[in-house]
Amino acid sequence: MTNDNKSGRGSRARGMGIAALRGLALALVSLPGAVLCFVLSLVSIALIPIGVGLVTTPYVLTGVRTFANWRRVLAAEWGGVRIPSAYRPLPESANPWTRTFGMLRDPATWRDLRWLPVDMTAGFVTALLPAALLLYPLEGFAMAAGLWRVFTDAGGGTYWYGFVPVTGQASALGAGALGLVLLFFAHFLTARLLQIHFRLTHAVLTPTQAQLAERVRVLTETRRDAVDTSAAELRRIERDLHDGAQARLVAMGMDLGTIEMLLDKDPEKAKQLVAQARRSSADALAELRDLVRGIHPPVLAERGLGDAVRALVLRLPVATEVNVELPGRAEAPVESAAYFAVSEVLTNAVKHAGADRIWIDLHHMNEGDGMLRITVTDNGKGGAVIGTGSGLTGVERRLGTFDGVLAVSSPAGGPTMVTMEIPCALS
Repeated sequence: MTNDNKSGRGSRARGMGIAALRGLALALVSLPGAVLCFVLSLVSIALIPIGVGLVTTPYVLTGVRTFANWRRVLAAEWGGVRIPSAYRPLPESANPWTRTFGMLRDPATWRDLRWLPVDMTAGFVTALLPAALLLYPLEGFAMAAGLWRVFTDAGGGTYWYGFVPVTGQASALGAGALGLVLLFFAHFLTARLLQIHFRLTHAVLTPTQAQLAERVRVLTETRRDAVDTSAAELRRIERDLHDGAQARLVAMGMDLGTIEMLLDKDPEKAKQLVAQARRSSADALAELRDLVRGIHPPVLAERGLGDAVRALVLRLPVATEVNVELPGRAEAPVESAAYFAVSEVLTNAVKHAGADRIWIDLHHMNEGDGMLRITVTDNGKGGAVIGTGSGLTGVERRLGTFDGVLAVSSPAGGPTMVTMEIPCALS
Protein backbone atom coordinates (compact mmCIF):
# COMPACT_ATOMS: atom_id res chain seq x y z
CA MET A 1 0.00 0.00 0.00
CA THR A 2 1.45 3.37 -0.99
CA ASN A 3 1.82 6.33 1.36
CA ASP A 4 -0.75 8.28 -0.68
CA ASN A 5 -3.37 5.56 -0.18
CA LYS A 6 -2.64 5.39 3.54
CA SER A 7 -2.87 9.17 3.80
CA GLY A 8 -6.15 9.25 1.86
CA ARG A 9 -7.74 6.55 4.00
CA GLY A 10 -6.51 8.20 7.18
CA SER A 11 -7.93 11.54 6.08
CA ARG A 12 -11.29 9.95 5.23
CA ALA A 13 -11.39 8.18 8.60
CA ARG A 14 -10.68 11.45 10.41
CA GLY A 15 -13.37 13.18 8.38
CA MET A 16 -15.83 10.42 9.25
CA GLY A 17 -15.07 10.75 12.96
CA ILE A 18 -15.25 14.55 12.91
CA ALA A 19 -18.59 14.49 11.05
CA ALA A 20 -20.02 12.02 13.57
CA LEU A 21 -18.88 14.09 16.56
CA ARG A 22 -20.19 17.30 15.02
CA GLY A 23 -23.52 15.70 14.21
CA LEU A 24 -23.85 14.33 17.73
CA ALA A 25 -23.01 17.72 19.24
CA LEU A 26 -25.55 19.40 16.94
CA ALA A 27 -28.24 16.88 17.89
CA LEU A 28 -27.62 17.28 21.62
CA VAL A 29 -27.59 21.08 21.50
CA SER A 30 -30.07 21.87 18.73
CA LEU A 31 -32.99 19.83 20.09
CA PRO A 32 -33.24 21.55 23.51
CA GLY A 33 -32.26 24.88 21.97
CA ALA A 34 -34.93 24.73 19.28
CA VAL A 35 -37.60 23.53 21.72
CA LEU A 36 -36.75 26.28 24.23
CA CYS A 37 -36.73 29.04 21.59
CA PHE A 38 -39.99 27.83 20.03
CA VAL A 39 -41.87 27.53 23.35
CA LEU A 40 -40.64 30.89 24.65
CA SER A 41 -41.59 32.55 21.34
CA LEU A 42 -45.11 31.15 21.38
CA VAL A 43 -45.67 32.12 25.04
CA SER A 44 -44.22 35.60 24.61
CA ILE A 45 -46.24 36.37 21.47
CA ALA A 46 -49.39 35.03 23.16
CA LEU A 47 -48.80 37.47 26.06
CA ILE A 48 -48.67 40.54 23.82
CA PRO A 49 -52.41 41.38 24.24
CA ILE A 50 -51.99 41.77 28.02
CA GLY A 51 -48.83 43.87 27.65
CA VAL A 52 -46.28 41.45 29.06
CA GLY A 53 -45.29 40.25 25.60
CA LEU A 54 -44.46 43.79 24.49
CA VAL A 55 -41.53 43.72 26.89
CA THR A 56 -40.45 40.08 26.53
CA THR A 57 -40.93 39.47 22.80
CA PRO A 58 -37.99 41.60 21.53
CA TYR A 59 -35.61 39.78 23.89
CA VAL A 60 -36.99 36.35 23.00
CA LEU A 61 -36.87 37.00 19.25
CA THR A 62 -33.36 38.40 19.59
CA GLY A 63 -32.42 35.11 21.24
CA VAL A 64 -34.02 33.20 18.36
CA ARG A 65 -32.02 35.28 15.88
CA THR A 66 -28.82 34.62 17.83
CA PHE A 67 -29.55 30.89 17.79
CA ALA A 68 -30.29 30.96 14.04
CA ASN A 69 -27.17 33.02 13.31
CA TRP A 70 -25.07 30.56 15.32
CA ARG A 71 -26.41 27.76 13.14
CA ARG A 72 -25.59 29.81 10.04
CA VAL A 73 -22.00 30.09 11.24
CA LEU A 74 -21.79 26.33 11.87
CA ALA A 75 -23.27 25.60 8.45
CA ALA A 76 -20.56 27.76 6.85
CA GLU A 77 -17.67 26.48 8.96
CA TRP A 78 -18.58 22.78 9.17
CA GLY A 79 -20.48 22.23 5.93
CA GLY A 80 -19.37 25.01 3.60
CA VAL A 81 -23.05 25.98 3.25
CA ARG A 82 -23.51 29.75 3.37
CA ILE A 83 -26.96 30.82 4.61
CA PRO A 84 -27.63 34.57 4.21
CA SER A 85 -29.69 36.49 6.72
CA ALA A 86 -31.92 39.44 5.84
CA TYR A 87 -33.15 40.94 9.09
CA ARG A 88 -34.58 44.42 8.86
CA PRO A 89 -32.68 46.97 10.98
CA LEU A 90 -34.43 48.48 13.99
CA PRO A 91 -33.80 51.97 15.43
CA GLU A 92 -31.59 51.83 18.50
CA SER A 93 -33.89 54.18 20.41
CA ALA A 94 -37.13 52.38 19.48
CA ASN A 95 -39.66 51.86 22.27
CA PRO A 96 -40.87 48.33 23.18
CA TRP A 97 -44.02 48.69 21.05
CA THR A 98 -42.02 49.68 17.96
CA ARG A 99 -39.40 46.99 18.51
CA THR A 100 -41.96 44.23 19.08
CA PHE A 101 -44.11 44.92 16.04
CA GLY A 102 -41.09 45.86 13.92
CA MET A 103 -39.66 42.40 14.53
CA LEU A 104 -43.02 40.70 14.02
CA ARG A 105 -43.49 42.49 10.68
CA ASP A 106 -40.10 41.21 9.53
CA PRO A 107 -40.54 38.14 7.27
CA ALA A 108 -37.18 36.87 8.53
CA THR A 109 -38.67 36.50 12.03
CA TRP A 110 -41.39 34.15 10.81
CA ARG A 111 -38.89 32.25 8.72
CA ASP A 112 -36.88 31.61 11.89
CA LEU A 113 -39.99 30.52 13.77
CA ARG A 114 -40.94 28.10 10.97
CA TRP A 115 -37.43 26.70 11.05
CA LEU A 116 -37.50 25.84 14.78
CA PRO A 117 -40.05 22.95 14.49
CA VAL A 118 -38.17 21.61 11.48
CA ASP A 119 -34.89 21.79 13.38
CA MET A 120 -36.24 19.97 16.42
CA THR A 121 -37.59 17.11 14.27
CA ALA A 122 -36.01 16.50 10.87
CA GLY A 123 -32.98 18.58 11.81
CA PHE A 124 -32.41 16.52 14.94
CA VAL A 125 -32.66 13.24 13.01
CA THR A 126 -30.33 14.33 10.19
CA ALA A 127 -27.79 15.59 12.72
CA LEU A 128 -27.92 12.34 14.70
CA LEU A 129 -27.65 10.02 11.68
CA PRO A 130 -23.87 10.39 11.12
CA ALA A 131 -23.10 9.44 14.72
CA ALA A 132 -25.66 6.61 14.68
CA LEU A 133 -24.25 5.17 11.45
CA LEU A 134 -20.75 5.21 12.90
CA LEU A 135 -21.56 3.96 16.42
CA TYR A 136 -24.29 1.40 15.68
CA PRO A 137 -21.84 -1.09 14.05
CA LEU A 138 -19.98 -1.26 17.37
CA GLU A 139 -23.03 -2.98 18.88
CA GLY A 140 -22.94 -5.59 16.13
CA PHE A 141 -19.26 -6.26 16.82
CA ALA A 142 -20.08 -6.58 20.52
CA MET A 143 -22.77 -9.13 19.69
CA ALA A 144 -20.29 -11.16 17.63
CA ALA A 145 -17.77 -11.01 20.48
CA GLY A 146 -20.21 -12.79 22.82
CA LEU A 147 -22.17 -9.95 24.41
CA TRP A 148 -25.33 -11.46 22.93
CA ARG A 149 -25.50 -13.82 25.91
CA VAL A 150 -26.03 -10.88 28.29
CA PHE A 151 -28.93 -9.48 26.26
CA THR A 152 -30.66 -12.79 25.57
CA ASP A 153 -30.30 -13.94 29.19
CA ALA A 154 -31.65 -10.64 30.50
CA GLY A 155 -34.53 -10.55 28.03
CA GLY A 156 -35.16 -14.26 28.05
CA GLY A 157 -35.67 -14.36 24.29
CA THR A 158 -34.52 -13.05 20.94
CA TYR A 159 -32.46 -9.84 20.72
CA TRP A 160 -32.79 -7.96 17.46
CA TYR A 161 -29.83 -6.17 15.93
CA GLY A 162 -31.26 -4.35 12.99
CA PHE A 163 -33.13 -7.03 11.06
CA VAL A 164 -30.94 -9.86 12.46
CA PRO A 165 -32.50 -11.92 15.31
CA VAL A 166 -29.67 -12.84 17.67
CA THR A 167 -30.33 -16.16 19.43
CA GLY A 168 -26.92 -17.81 19.36
CA GLN A 169 -23.31 -17.40 18.30
CA ALA A 170 -24.05 -18.03 14.64
CA SER A 171 -26.69 -15.31 14.45
CA ALA A 172 -24.40 -13.07 16.55
CA LEU A 173 -21.75 -13.44 13.84
CA GLY A 174 -24.46 -12.37 11.38
CA ALA A 175 -24.99 -9.26 13.49
CA GLY A 176 -21.26 -8.62 13.34
CA ALA A 177 -21.34 -8.99 9.55
CA LEU A 178 -24.21 -6.50 9.39
CA GLY A 179 -22.21 -4.14 11.57
CA LEU A 180 -19.28 -4.47 9.18
CA VAL A 181 -21.54 -3.61 6.22
CA LEU A 182 -22.91 -0.58 8.09
CA LEU A 183 -19.38 0.55 8.91
CA PHE A 184 -18.46 0.23 5.24
CA PHE A 185 -21.33 2.54 4.28
CA ALA A 186 -20.51 4.88 7.17
CA HIS A 187 -17.04 5.29 5.70
CA PHE A 188 -18.56 6.90 2.62
CA LEU A 189 -21.84 8.40 3.85
CA THR A 190 -21.16 9.95 7.28
CA ALA A 191 -19.93 13.31 6.01
CA ARG A 192 -22.65 13.41 3.34
CA LEU A 193 -25.38 12.79 5.91
CA LEU A 194 -24.19 15.77 7.94
CA GLN A 195 -24.26 17.80 4.74
CA ILE A 196 -27.96 16.89 4.39
CA HIS A 197 -28.58 18.51 7.77
CA PHE A 198 -26.97 21.76 6.67
CA ARG A 199 -28.81 21.67 3.32
CA LEU A 200 -32.08 21.29 5.21
CA THR A 201 -31.21 24.29 7.37
CA HIS A 202 -30.31 26.23 4.23
CA ALA A 203 -33.59 25.35 2.55
CA VAL A 204 -35.68 26.68 5.44
CA LEU A 205 -33.61 29.71 6.50
CA THR A 206 -32.72 31.06 3.05
CA PRO A 207 -34.55 34.32 2.24
CA THR A 208 -37.40 34.19 -0.25
CA GLN A 209 -37.79 36.48 -3.23
CA ALA A 210 -39.44 39.08 -0.99
CA GLN A 211 -36.44 39.13 1.33
CA LEU A 212 -34.10 39.32 -1.63
CA ALA A 213 -36.06 42.32 -2.91
CA GLU A 214 -35.62 43.90 0.52
CA ARG A 215 -31.92 43.18 0.26
CA VAL A 216 -31.79 44.96 -3.09
CA ARG A 217 -33.50 47.95 -1.49
CA VAL A 218 -30.89 48.05 1.29
CA LEU A 219 -28.06 47.80 -1.23
CA THR A 220 -29.60 50.64 -3.25
CA GLU A 221 -29.66 52.83 -0.16
CA THR A 222 -26.10 51.84 0.63
CA ARG A 223 -24.97 52.76 -2.87
CA ARG A 224 -26.66 56.15 -2.55
CA ASP A 225 -24.91 56.71 0.77
CA ALA A 226 -21.59 55.75 -0.82
CA VAL A 227 -22.13 58.25 -3.65
CA ASP A 228 -23.02 61.00 -1.16
CA THR A 229 -19.99 60.17 0.97
CA SER A 230 -17.69 60.26 -2.07
CA ALA A 231 -19.09 63.64 -3.14
CA ALA A 232 -18.60 65.03 0.38
CA GLU A 233 -15.05 63.67 0.43
CA LEU A 234 -14.30 65.29 -2.93
CA ARG A 235 -15.60 68.63 -1.65
CA ARG A 236 -13.42 68.30 1.46
CA ILE A 237 -10.32 67.65 -0.66
CA GLU A 238 -11.08 70.64 -2.90
CA ARG A 239 -11.63 72.85 0.17
CA ASP A 240 -8.41 71.70 1.83
CA LEU A 241 -6.43 72.31 -1.35
CA HIS A 242 -7.96 75.75 -1.87
CA ASP A 243 -7.64 76.97 1.71
CA GLY A 244 -4.35 75.24 2.56
CA ALA A 245 -1.63 74.23 0.17
CA GLN A 246 -2.90 76.35 -2.75
CA ALA A 247 -2.98 79.53 -0.64
CA ARG A 248 0.55 78.87 0.65
CA LEU A 249 1.86 78.23 -2.87
CA VAL A 250 0.29 81.48 -4.14
CA ALA A 251 1.85 83.40 -1.25
CA MET A 252 5.21 81.75 -1.94
CA GLY A 253 5.00 82.78 -5.60
CA MET A 254 4.36 86.39 -4.57
CA ASP A 255 7.32 86.25 -2.17
CA LEU A 256 9.57 84.96 -4.93
CA GLY A 257 8.45 87.85 -7.18
CA THR A 258 9.30 90.33 -4.41
CA ILE A 259 12.68 88.63 -3.87
CA GLU A 260 13.54 89.16 -7.55
CA MET A 261 13.03 92.92 -7.16
CA LEU A 262 14.93 93.14 -3.86
CA LEU A 263 18.01 91.07 -4.75
CA ASP A 264 19.95 94.15 -5.95
CA LYS A 265 18.28 96.86 -3.84
CA ASP A 266 17.96 95.19 -0.40
CA PRO A 267 19.78 91.84 -0.19
CA GLU A 268 19.11 91.53 3.56
CA LYS A 269 15.37 91.84 3.09
CA ALA A 270 15.50 89.41 0.16
CA LYS A 271 17.31 86.90 2.41
CA GLN A 272 14.48 87.15 4.97
CA LEU A 273 11.88 86.58 2.28
CA VAL A 274 13.82 83.53 1.00
CA ALA A 275 13.70 82.04 4.50
CA GLN A 276 9.97 82.79 4.69
CA ALA A 277 9.39 81.18 1.29
CA ARG A 278 11.32 78.08 2.41
CA ARG A 279 9.09 77.79 5.51
CA SER A 280 5.99 78.25 3.35
CA SER A 281 7.13 75.49 0.98
CA ALA A 282 7.74 73.13 3.94
CA ASP A 283 4.30 73.92 5.35
CA ALA A 284 2.66 73.39 1.96
CA LEU A 285 4.48 70.07 1.54
CA ALA A 286 3.34 68.95 5.02
CA GLU A 287 -0.26 69.88 4.21
CA LEU A 288 -0.11 67.99 0.92
CA ARG A 289 1.26 64.93 2.73
CA ASP A 290 -1.55 65.11 5.27
CA LEU A 291 -4.05 65.48 2.45
CA VAL A 292 -2.63 62.45 0.63
CA ARG A 293 -2.65 60.48 3.87
CA GLY A 294 -6.31 61.39 4.29
CA ILE A 295 -7.11 60.10 0.78
CA HIS A 296 -5.06 56.88 0.85
CA PRO A 297 -2.10 56.54 3.23
CA PRO A 298 1.09 55.41 1.46
CA VAL A 299 1.82 52.87 4.21
CA LEU A 300 -1.58 51.28 3.51
CA ALA A 301 -0.77 50.84 -0.17
CA GLU A 302 2.77 49.62 0.47
CA ARG A 303 2.50 47.44 3.58
CA GLY A 304 -1.17 46.58 4.06
CA LEU A 305 -3.87 47.13 6.63
CA GLY A 306 -2.08 45.70 9.66
CA ASP A 307 0.99 47.92 9.39
CA ALA A 308 -1.16 50.93 8.45
CA VAL A 309 -3.18 50.55 11.67
CA ARG A 310 0.04 50.14 13.67
CA ALA A 311 1.33 53.38 12.12
CA LEU A 312 -1.99 55.07 12.84
CA VAL A 313 -1.89 54.33 16.59
CA LEU A 314 1.61 55.79 16.89
CA ARG A 315 0.05 59.26 16.61
CA LEU A 316 -2.54 58.60 19.34
CA PRO A 317 -2.13 60.15 22.82
CA VAL A 318 -3.60 56.96 24.35
CA ALA A 319 -1.76 53.70 25.03
CA THR A 320 -2.92 51.28 22.33
CA GLU A 321 -2.28 47.60 21.71
CA VAL A 322 -2.69 46.16 18.22
CA ASN A 323 -3.08 42.46 17.45
CA VAL A 324 -3.03 41.51 13.75
CA GLU A 325 -3.68 38.03 12.35
CA LEU A 326 -4.04 38.54 8.61
CA PRO A 327 -2.43 35.83 6.44
CA GLY A 328 -2.80 37.98 3.32
CA ARG A 329 -4.18 41.23 1.95
CA ALA A 330 -7.70 42.21 1.01
CA GLU A 331 -8.57 44.26 -2.06
CA ALA A 332 -7.46 47.90 -1.93
CA PRO A 333 -10.99 49.39 -1.56
CA VAL A 334 -11.74 47.04 1.35
CA GLU A 335 -8.44 47.87 3.07
CA SER A 336 -9.12 51.58 2.62
CA ALA A 337 -12.64 51.33 4.05
CA ALA A 338 -11.40 49.29 7.01
CA TYR A 339 -8.53 51.70 7.68
CA PHE A 340 -10.68 54.82 7.74
CA ALA A 341 -13.35 53.04 9.78
CA VAL A 342 -10.73 52.18 12.41
CA SER A 343 -9.43 55.77 12.25
CA GLU A 344 -12.91 57.18 12.91
CA VAL A 345 -13.55 54.79 15.79
CA LEU A 346 -10.20 55.69 17.37
CA THR A 347 -10.94 59.40 16.96
CA ASN A 348 -14.25 58.92 18.80
CA ALA A 349 -12.51 56.98 21.57
CA VAL A 350 -9.87 59.66 22.07
CA LYS A 351 -12.24 62.65 21.87
CA HIS A 352 -15.36 61.42 23.66
CA ALA A 353 -14.68 58.22 25.64
CA GLY A 354 -12.09 59.55 28.07
CA ALA A 355 -10.20 56.26 27.71
CA ASP A 356 -6.59 55.72 28.77
CA ARG A 357 -6.17 52.38 27.01
CA ILE A 358 -7.35 50.96 23.67
CA TRP A 359 -7.11 47.46 22.24
CA ILE A 360 -7.39 46.70 18.49
CA ASP A 361 -7.76 43.21 17.06
CA LEU A 362 -7.72 42.43 13.33
CA HIS A 363 -8.18 38.92 12.03
CA HIS A 364 -9.69 37.07 9.09
CA MET A 365 -12.22 34.26 9.40
CA ASN A 366 -12.46 31.64 6.66
CA GLU A 367 -16.19 31.01 6.95
CA GLY A 368 -17.95 31.09 3.60
CA ASP A 369 -16.09 33.46 1.29
CA GLY A 370 -14.15 34.95 4.21
CA MET A 371 -14.76 37.74 6.69
CA LEU A 372 -12.47 40.51 7.92
CA ARG A 373 -13.30 41.20 11.57
CA ILE A 374 -11.95 44.24 13.42
CA THR A 375 -12.59 44.88 17.11
CA VAL A 376 -11.74 48.16 18.84
CA THR A 377 -12.16 48.17 22.62
CA ASP A 378 -11.54 51.04 25.04
CA ASN A 379 -11.88 51.40 28.81
CA GLY A 380 -13.64 54.76 28.63
CA LYS A 381 -16.95 55.95 30.04
CA GLY A 382 -19.15 54.18 27.46
CA GLY A 383 -22.46 55.44 26.12
CA ALA A 384 -21.51 55.29 22.42
CA VAL A 385 -24.48 54.79 20.08
CA ILE A 386 -25.09 54.62 16.36
CA GLY A 387 -27.36 57.51 15.50
CA THR A 388 -27.75 60.89 13.89
CA GLY A 389 -24.76 63.10 14.58
CA SER A 390 -22.57 60.20 15.66
CA GLY A 391 -19.35 59.43 13.85
CA LEU A 392 -20.30 55.78 14.04
CA THR A 393 -23.13 56.42 11.57
CA GLY A 394 -20.55 57.36 8.95
CA VAL A 395 -18.57 54.24 9.78
CA GLU A 396 -21.69 52.12 9.33
CA ARG A 397 -22.35 53.67 5.93
CA ARG A 398 -18.74 53.19 4.87
CA LEU A 399 -18.85 49.50 5.78
CA GLY A 400 -22.31 49.08 4.25
CA THR A 401 -20.83 49.89 0.85
CA PHE A 402 -19.00 46.55 1.05
CA ASP A 403 -21.90 44.68 2.66
CA GLY A 404 -20.16 45.04 6.02
CA VAL A 405 -21.77 45.46 9.42
CA LEU A 406 -21.05 47.46 12.55
CA ALA A 407 -21.96 46.40 16.09
CA VAL A 408 -21.47 48.54 19.20
CA SER A 409 -21.54 47.42 22.82
CA SER A 410 -21.12 50.46 25.08
CA PRO A 411 -22.94 50.33 28.42
CA ALA A 412 -22.83 53.38 30.66
CA GLY A 413 -19.55 53.34 32.55
CA GLY A 414 -17.83 51.35 29.82
CA PRO A 415 -16.08 49.55 28.38
CA THR A 416 -16.92 50.19 24.73
CA MET A 417 -16.43 47.48 22.12
CA VAL A 418 -16.91 48.30 18.44
CA THR A 419 -16.92 45.30 16.09
CA MET A 420 -16.68 45.70 12.32
CA GLU A 421 -17.06 42.89 9.81
CA ILE A 422 -16.47 43.09 6.04
CA PRO A 423 -16.94 40.06 3.75
CA CYS A 424 -13.75 39.63 1.73
CA ALA A 425 -11.14 37.14 0.63
CA LEU A 426 -7.41 37.58 1.19
CA SER A 427 -4.78 37.15 -1.47
